[in-house]
Amino acid sequence: MLDSASLDYIHISGNSKHNEIGDIQFSESLLQNLPIAVYTCDADGYIKSYNRAAAKLWGREPVLGRDLWCGAWKIFKVDGNLLPLDSCPMALTLKEKRPFQGEEIIVERPDGNRRFVLANPHPLFDANGALTGAVNTLIDITDQKTDEESKARLAAIVESSHDAIVSKNLNGIIKTWNKEAEHLFGYTAAEAIGRHISLIIPRERLSEEDLIISKIRSGERVDHFETVRLTKDGKEVDISLTISPIKDDKGNIIGASKIARDITEQKALKERMHSHVKSLQIINSLAKSISENLDTQAILQKVTDATTQLIDAEFGAFFYNTVNEKGESLMLYTLSGASKEAFDKFGMPRNTQVFKVTFKGEGILRSDDITKDPRYGKNTPYNGMPEGHLPVVSYLAVPVLSKMGLVIGGLFYGHSQPAKFTKAHEDLVSGIAPQAALALENAKLFETVEALNIKKDEFIGLASHELKTPVTSVLGYLQILQRTLKGDNQNKLFVNKAVQQINKLSSLIADLLDVSKINTGKMPFNFTSFDLVHLLNEVKEMMQQTSNLHSIVLECSTSELMVYADRQRIEQVIINLVSNAIKYSPNANYIIIRCLAAGGNATVSVQDFGAGIPEEEQRFIFERFYRVKNVASHVSGLGIGLYICNEIINRHGGKLSVSSKPGAGSTFTFEIPVSR
Repeated sequence: MLDSASLDYIHISGNSKHNEIGDIQFSESLLQNLPIAVYTCDADGYIKSYNRAAAKLWGREPVLGRDLWCGAWKIFKVDGNLLPLDSCPMALTLKEKRPFQGEEIIVERPDGNRRFVLANPHPLFDANGALTGAVNTLIDITDQKTDEESKARLAAIVESSHDAIVSKNLNGIIKTWNKEAEHLFGYTAAEAIGRHISLIIPRERLSEEDLIISKIRSGERVDHFETVRLTKDGKEVDISLTISPIKDDKGNIIGASKIARDITEQKALKERMHSHVKSLQIINSLAKSISENLDTQAILQKVTDATTQLIDAEFGAFFYNTVNEKGESLMLYTLSGASKEAFDKFGMPRNTQVFKVTFKGEGILRSDDITKDPRYGKNTPYNGMPEGHLPVVSYLAVPVLSKMGLVIGGLFYGHSQPAKFTKAHEDLVSGIAPQAALALENAKLFETVEALNIKKDEFIGLASHELKTPVTSVLGYLQILQRTLKGDNQNKLFVNKAVQQINKLSSLIADLLDVSKINTGKMPFNFTSFDLVHLLNEVKEMMQQTSNLHSIVLECSTSELMVYADRQRIEQVIINLVSNAIKYSPNANYIIIRCLAAGGNATVSVQDFGAGIPEEEQRFIFERFYRVKNVASHVSGLGIGLYICNEIINRHGGKLSVSSKPGAGSTFTFEIPVSR
């Protein structure tokens, strides 16, 4: 520590010893409390004194008169190499008898902590000029050094960043401009620094800067703000900005740093992906739609609309060859993006020179400018294009081929601008064309089947009608014969059997007639108000008389239930359901009919305890001519009874359903509105 004896290098002025002692005490106190490390050595280099700041810097207290030149545990050069004590700045000052200013060294404490220090040793001489020692001040610059290194690292990072990094003050004046900013915006640092940031902001986006500065002033950070900026050559570039406040040592906001990332390719990729996803959605929707649709005109229109949208054509057309029932060749077509009138002035496409290429099967025709094609304008009877024709420059035509390779149509697209259609567009339409061809062939097949079904239904209706009259006559004669036979039990038995079979035949003929009427939309309905409970009782009594094996039970939640419906048709449904229950549960004892009213609907169910219906067959049982496999071989019927019942209930705005488990029986339930 410092003592009065070691302060002989301090010049003391005064006229009295009392003053000298006071000055010495003052100087000692001053040195002890200095924030800067100070120590002294004698002429031989032994430490004579040091203050508290020096001991703190060294992390130890050296032994006075024993430790040489410096109180540090170890000393290093700035390059990290060990510096011998006899080569330290204090030793050199004593050796060379001259001061050293700002010699940078590194001192290491006993705990291994290192501090960067500026040493400033000065030699001390007596009145005769003889060297008496030296005084050294050590300035700790560790924090400054660390800050400089951090700034250097940050500067290196900024300069080598792949993002443009710019700083500006709160007035918008550019302060720094890294290499990537030069690359992105085209201005060198010399051209940009000192100018206002509006240098790179489009005029219509200047208000963004006011908003950004407002947020920065309030201490907010702006993250991933997508916008547009200008390059030196006036080109707009898509960028993403991240902006942070810059603060001084006191925490005051003095500016902003901007990180700008070029997202032009990213946005373009995003748009391409969006376009690709949209195209896939359109293609999937189109494939689903045309696979489910059997209407030719609807298929043509859907394909035309979808493909026109997919390739961004201004208009599209789908021409389709077909033959009518008289064998005449016709051409149907649909348009997208243009009116029918736009094509009315043309001759038939097969006779048009440009279109003919497609219909002759010569392949795909794609042109960046069809007006330069020698075949363009060769349209009989016009010499050139007809007045008011569509302004076609870009042109794409793709033939639609059948499975046999025959041209059955063509897809045509146009755009008023040149070079709008690419190979990708060509491939896209070429991929859809076979699906369209298959859908059209399926539709044509369906139309053929429908035509045959109509003829079949007409035949069934005619045959049923023609059969009805002779069967009715036979039944009449048998009934007369029944009444005339008395006492002849055997012949009467035969006649009774014949009557039963004729009744079955009459029922089948009636069902066939109903099917024919349903298919042609001619089944008559006569809606009236009647008591459904009363009708159920009538059917129960009637059906009980025909069945000796089953007990038919009627359970109703009310004694009367008025409905507005066709009484005869509802009776037909109930009889059919009860008859089926009897027929398909020969070993059961009961048939249960239930009736209830709820929510404005009347619900009737018929439950049997027979073999039941497998789950996989339940969704087919209301189809025409469908019969459950496990009973079809030993129970007679055409498989049209439930089909007729379902159609009758549907015409009433109701629903017919089934609930069944194999071995546990089935319950058929219909629900109709109480009123219409």
